[in-house]
This record gives sequence, structure tokens and C-alpha cells, in this order.
Amino acid sequence: MQMTLRWYGSQYDTVTLKQIRQIPGVTGVISTLYGTTPGEAWEMNDILALKKEIEDAGLKLVGIESVNIHDAIKVGTPDRDKYIDNYITTLERLGQADIHMVCYNFMPVFDWTRTELARVRPDGSTVLAYTQEAVDALNPEDMFASISADANGAILPGWEPERMARIKELFEMYKDVDDEKLFENLKYFLECIMPVCDKYDINMAIHPDDPAWSVFGLPRIIINKANILRMMKMVDNPHNGVTFCSGSYGTNLENDLPDMIRSLKGRIHFAHVRNLKFNSPTDFEESAHLSSDGTFDMYEIMLALYDIGFTGPIRPDHGRMIWDEVAMPGYGLYDRALGATYLNGLWEAIVKQHNK
Repeated sequence: MQMTLRWYGSQYDTVTLKQIRQIPGVTGVISTLYGTTPGEAWEMNDILALKKEIEDAGLKLVGIESVNIHDAIKVGTPDRDKYIDNYITTLERLGQADIHMVCYNFMPVFDWTRTELARVRPDGSTVLAYTQEAVDALNPEDMFASISADANGAILPGWEPERMARIKELFEMYKDVDDEKLFENLKYFLECIMPVCDKYDINMAIHPDDPAWSVFGLPRIIINKANILRMMKMVDNPHNGVTFCSGSYGTNLENDLPDMIRSLKGRIHFAHVRNLKFNSPTDFEESAHLSSDGTFDMYEIMLALYDIGFTGPIRPDHGRMIWDEVAMPGYGLYDRALGATYLNGLWEAIVKQHNK
């Protein structure tokens, strides 16, 4: 496996490439052209400039997270093909730039949902958190306003102000889209892009829905083992794979994370590994990566990845805000650096144990 860190680009991220380069064992970054909008084709010059900036810092651009998908594709409107054509153009250019992994999601309206961005934990750190009771008490139009004050001035991915201004319109777009329709539209999209993925060896790694259940009545399909195996079978191509995010699948305590990993051998193209601490089945907060700080056994998760021969990029996911750092919630330097080091330590121990 290759340890990476997510980086939003020098215009948007408080963490620098120089700092990432100094985290032991981190050799690459996962990045994106953060200023682009869903549906537009990425320019080759912009892709190459991003790649050069990262390589000049002594790191490798290991993959893209995300090339966002236009809502017309998710809804299945008559104009979706032009946006799929733009997506294919972007994939062609990424392949020509020797970039071979794209993480994306197929979530309606909200890319992810939290009800708090700075819940204070007993040690004084702050974390992202979710309670279903808070969601049930909110109008969807008020969701962004309820958390924006805790964003530390950052533009949150999936919660861009211009997108949040269209909440009513977006909910209207999705009013007739249920789980089956969303699956149908995902299948159509994947079948369209697989030829270019085959040509350039691009692994598409779908990110699970977060949390792994319906929010505000919106359909959610990438939520459990049965659904993800259905997706693998409906477009049975090795380039159609997953981002295994333990923190997103783990929001549903019925998901057996190590078992899910073992069921997806050969189809996990990217891994996000983090821990959650549950106060109730519908009230969770993001903890430190350490097993004892949360609900999940991180050793067992890493062992399952080892057992299936996982060799792809991995990253620590959301971190706590610690040591008075001010950054995009979940994406500061310090706790993610601790997370990367911890995961590397687990991996080294697993490898050495199996090599005895």
C-alpha cells in the first residue's frame, strides 16, 4: 500500500506540501482541481500544473479526489450525455497525464452530512459529529447555516456556497429519484466511461454515502455490502471499484468492515481509514485513529486489507483539531499526521508478523 494525504491545493489548503513531505512514510498526495465545477472538462494544462507542483515538492500525485459528477447524470435528465462526454474528456486527460485513480461519489444533494464541525471531546480536541435528532429537527435549507460558522473560513467540499444556494432546486430535481433510479443512472454512467478507463487503466473508486442511510428522504445506495456487490456485478469490470472508507461504511454499525473488505478483493482501489466513536447508533463523533479511542478495531481493518493483497493508495481520513490548529474541519495537519504514522505502524507489524 502507499500512504498518502489529501491535499486541496495551495490556494485552498492550510497544510503545505512541504509539511506533508515531512510526515514519515507519506510519499504521495490525493488532490483535485478544487476550483472546477461539476460537469466541466478539466484542462490539460491545469492537470499538468498540479502534478508538477506536487512532484517539485518531492511527492507523487497518486490519484484524484474528486472529479465531481454533475447532478444531471445522477438524476438522469435528457442533457446528461453532454456532461458524461465532458467527464470522459477529463478521464482521457488524466490518463494521458499518467494519473490512474479517481475517487468519486454518487450522493444526491449533500456529499456528506454532519451536524457539528467542532464538537468538543473530553481531551479538548474538536471533531466532526452527527446526531440524527439534530437532522430531524432541521429544514434542509438550514443545514449549511447550522454548521458554516464552525468551518474556520474554509470552503467545505460538497458544501460550496453556490451549491447550497440551490438547495430548493436540487431537492426538486431529485424528487422522483429513488434508490432504483439512482442505481440505474449510476449503471448508465459507468457503462459510458468504462471504455476510456480500460484504455488508460483508470480505476474508478466510488466513495460510500456518508452517513450510510437516507438523510432528508434522499436516496442513498452505496451503504452496505449487498449494495456495493450489486454495483460490482452490474458493471463487472475491474476498473469499476470502490474507495473503502471505514468511517463512512462504519456509520452503520450493522456493517462488518473487515468482512466487507474481504468480499471486495481486487476491487478496492483506494482506502480511507479512520475511527468513529458512537454514543448511540445515531449519534457518533470522529475520534483519533487509535483503536482504543473509538469503536472500530483498526488492526482488524488493516489486517483485512493486507489479507486481500491491497497495494493501492491509502490515507488517514478526517482528523481531530488538536494543538490549537485552525484549518478546514477534519483536514488539519497534526492529527492526520499522527493517523498516517499509526496506520503505517500497524501495517509494518502485520507485514513482519506474516513474514516470520
